[in-house]
Amino acid sequence: MSATLQRCPGLYCGRQRLENNTWSECGACPRGFRVIESYECTRCKDDLDAYSWFYLGFMAMLPLMMHCFFIDLDAKDRKFSRKQLILTSCALAETIIAALFSILLMEPMGQFRLYACPVNKFSDWYTLFYNPTPNYEKLLHCTQEAVYPLQTIVLVFYFLCLINMCVIRPLVSTACKIRGKAPPIYAALYFLPLLTFLHALACGLIFYSFPYLSIAMSMISNAIHYSMKLDQSFKALVLPFPSIFYILTVRFTDPAEFRDAEARSN
Repeated sequence: MSATLQRCPGLYCGRQRLENNTWSECGACPRGFRVIESYECTRCKDDLDAYSWFYLGFMAMLPLMMHCFFIDLDAKDRKFSRKQLILTSCALAETIIAALFSILLMEPMGQFRLYACPVNKFSDWYTLFYNPTPNYEKLLHCTQEAVYPLQTIVLVFYFLCLINMCVIRPLVSTACKIRGKAPPIYAALYFLPLLTFLHALACGLIFYSFPYLSIAMSMISNAIHYSMKLDQSFKALVLPFPSIFYILTVRFTDPAEFRDAEARSN
């Protein structure tokens, strides 16, 4: 029946099947749906691909890296102190909890998997700019999340990170008797909204460039981390864990791997 649907204007306008087995007027598809070539809004039922999972992992690492940066910046000890260890572990726990709940809140709810609509082109991230004006008369609003759930899940994740930090961090600091001011928490109240704004503005650009950004950010963060250490001795700086982590994850961040995989799929 969908083959007989009349054409809808624009790239993202579609029709929904109504309860009386008829079709709606052309418009935006509901959340979790996407228009297909027959101009029908179909539910997103594909499993999230590996590249998209790595993208979500990259977005989840950003607040954790920022937390660690400001915890290091606030440290006054020459060596890795008990306070740093507790706050870093707390930031890691907050991020993991937020990530798990973000997945559970998306379709299918309550499961550690995600239904998704495939990302076909760059414009899928910015449907706001592709609302058509039929016959140059009235603007037809067809803005939707064509890349469901890659936009909303990150926003939910950042919100949960903020909630977790405001709830968990003070409790842990009180229980572990960590004294002093809390500049890392104050900093997070700034960088979490900034990350949210960055995602809303440049999510499409980040999606296609995050393998390159991962390599650049890992080099910059290591350089900043080591330069901030007061103890510049060889024993204090050379640790096996960064090298082991790099060796284990480098193949996942090699941009050539994603290009080859995309070429094979096409």
